Amino acid sequence: MKIGIDARKILNPEKGDDIGVGHYTFQLIRHLLEIDKDNEYVLFFDFRVREKDVRKFNQPNVKIKFYPFSDYKKYLPGAYSEILGTATLSKEKLDVLHTTSPTSRVPLSYRGQTIVTIHDLASYSFPEAFPKISTAKYKTTLNFMVKKAERIITVSESTKNDLCRHFHCPAGKIKVIYGGVDKRFFNPASIPREKVFERYAISGKKYALFLGTLEPIKNISRLFEAFKIFRDRLQKERGQCEYSLVMAGKRGWLAKEYKRMAKDMGIGKDIVFTGYVIGDEIVSLFANADFFVLPSLYEGFGSTVLEAFATGTPAILSNVASIPEIAGEAAKLVNPLDVKEIAEAMLEFAENEEIKNSYREKGKEQVKKFNWEKTARETLEVYKSLK
Repeated sequence: MKIGIDARKILNPEKGDDIGVGHYTFQLIRHLLEIDKDNEYVLFFDFRVREKDVRKFNQPNVKIKFYPFSDYKKYLPGAYSEILGTATLSKEKLDVLHTTSPTSRVPLSYRGQTIVTIHDLASYSFPEAFPKISTAKYKTTLNFMVKKAERIITVSESTKNDLCRHFHCPAGKIKVIYGGVDKRFFNPASIPREKVFERYAISGKKYALFLGTLEPIKNISRLFEAFKIFRDRLQKERGQCEYSLVMAGKRGWLAKEYKRMAKDMGIGKDIVFTGYVIGDEIVSLFANADFFVLPSLYEGFGSTVLEAFATGTPAILSNVASIPEIAGEAAKLVNPLDVKEIAEAMLEFAENEEIKNSYREKGKEQVKKFNWEKTARETLEVYKSLK
């Protein structure tokens, strides 16, 4: 087979809006190329990507193509992707084209067989948590891709159920394929605790870690309220609170409000905003955290959950959407709308090492169920189903 994969989400995710999609695309391609030496792969990148950045994908059964849009976008803002996109794709005579996000839209006039991965439908469940203009654009694109694709991959049963509910999409058209976790998270942290504390100005002896894009869907305002309750209770009982709340992740919609919010609540000095975190620093942040807390209103999959489990970091998570499906019994699950419940879970973790150790061990077992090679093999079977 000749398999095309839209790889435009991979590089420079900190500058884009799809960090999780970029990670998914990279790991999927990486493991497909490890397990499959028989089929031919054509990887499509943005014209702005330098050739040296994609050398890691070079091997005998791989062809690298760049979308030639730079000279035309200014003059043909609506038509350039249709005309040149169709020409670029059709020239390769692909058996199947896999676009790893509906935002990487396949041109309307392209007639080849397509597969799309849909990661979440958060904007349908919580439209108020996203900007209206970008949400309207996303919904239009998503609706188009759901109809156009011959097969749809979702990253959880939860996302599949949402897709069937909102689009009346036949269940037989959808295949659930879980993602995995980067192997680096199973290894000891390469960056010492002291350097992590110095790098991010973490002043407390201990910290609770949040990792994700700073945006309303992550329920950050309620997390701050819960942390204030947590901090005040420890100060009352112990005379001090030795915890900081480390907010790791890039700025998303309304992110500029969070620093002001923390200051207004009187917890500004106890919260550390790291910005976008790369490489082994993420492993170190997890490994040195007392616990991980993710009270999201919605997660399509939740790769950070698996990263916490792999590093042995006890986790407090929402009991909504895909999170219970991915976490099983390996995390403390809370109602994300109940600030007091989130705070009580944090206090429980701060005061009871036995409970944390129990979740730590359960997490290490749960994460074994997810690996990228399995993701790649199951995805390859979907490709073959269109042969």
